[in-house]
Amino acid sequence: MAQATFEFSPLPIHAAQAATGLDAIGFAIGWDHAHHRVTPPLAHLDGRNPVGQGWTAGRAAFGERRLRTTAAVRQWLALRLQAWQEGADFEDQQVNPAFLARIDADVCPVSRVPLLLATGGADDATALRLNTAAAYAAGNLAVVSRQVAHAWGAEGCRGDWAAAQARAAALAEGPSAPAEGELDADAWQRLVVLASFATPLPHAQAALLPLRVLPPNRVRVINPVQALQVMLTLQFSQAGYARRLLGLAALVPGAEARQAFQIFMHTLLARRLAVGPQATPLELRQAMEDTWADALVQRRWQRLAGRLDAASCETLLQRASQRGLVVGGGRWLSTDAATDGWALPVPVPPAVRPALQRPTGRRPVHQSGTLSSRSVLPMPAALAARPGSERSCGSQNAAS
Repeated sequence: MAQATFEFSPLPIHAAQAATGLDAIGFAIGWDHAHHRVTPPLAHLDGRNPVGQGWTAGRAAFGERRLRTTAAVRQWLALRLQAWQEGADFEDQQVNPAFLARIDADVCPVSRVPLLLATGGADDATALRLNTAAAYAAGNLAVVSRQVAHAWGAEGCRGDWAAAQARAAALAEGPSAPAEGELDADAWQRLVVLASFATPLPHAQAALLPLRVLPPNRVRVINPVQALQVMLTLQFSQAGYARRLLGLAALVPGAEARQAFQIFMHTLLARRLAVGPQATPLELRQAMEDTWADALVQRRWQRLAGRLDAASCETLLQRASQRGLVVGGGRWLSTDAATDGWALPVPVPPAVRPALQRPTGRRPVHQSGTLSSRSVLPMPAALAARPGSERSCGSQNAAS
């Protein structure tokens, strides 16, 4: 779905003048509000505001005609308006109402509270940009509670990953409990790990992070060692893990690393068996996340990760995919495809090549560093190209 779709009909003179002004993006946002008959916030209805100008012009152009308005459409309009107010880039080809509906969640992955819709409370579902240096783009958005989004952007953090990590470490070491309405130490650790998935980190630094949260739907894990963490942890989410673990062990390079792999996976297996066979998918997911709070699990993971580098993690994951040993519905993308439209200020380091994305519902492909858990058939490059790869990154379409 395009960011803004217009009929081939003449605009009023004042609308054409606004569209050619300094802020055509704001005008397009107001125009789409009018097309869906959604009134922008009162602060933007001033006649000198580009959003208000677009909304007024759209109402005159569309009259009683309107497009279907859903909760996802309202969230899409609000997210575009938020990006415009922040001066942030918005990737307009993949991030559309259909995408936002797919990443919707029933439970916040950070605070673990049931998410509500448009109640004005702390538990309202909110789309959060994980890497604030990147655009509002596919793979960089996760749905969390309003409380979590507020903590991420609050004074002292403001979306800075290093500041959030320092905050989580201080809460973990301090004896005092958080103030009422603030996130506790466990929630802050989950928030830090969630944001790290979309943040390019040195291999050694990424290897130190415990997997306190599994990536939600459509979040891309761009650090190879964290992608390996996710893949190994998800082995116990489906039956048949004994056979898969034998196959994975054969792929681990070196005798010392293979021994460390066996010890680590047996440690994870013991924690999985303790959960019991009757656990629901959500209970099992949260139990496997909590397993990473165990000092023994983290220590044995460090022993394994210390014997692997980013390249060997990538090779292991690619070979595991080829042999059908990856479960959980993830698929692999090249770095260019994974960060398409992110408008990163600096290139992703060469060592950070693959990116793991949670289930997409589309037919996965395996080409040019892309790992799929459902297919290993190669696809021609022309068919594997992702939408928007030839355009400039991270700009909303302007009204014209």
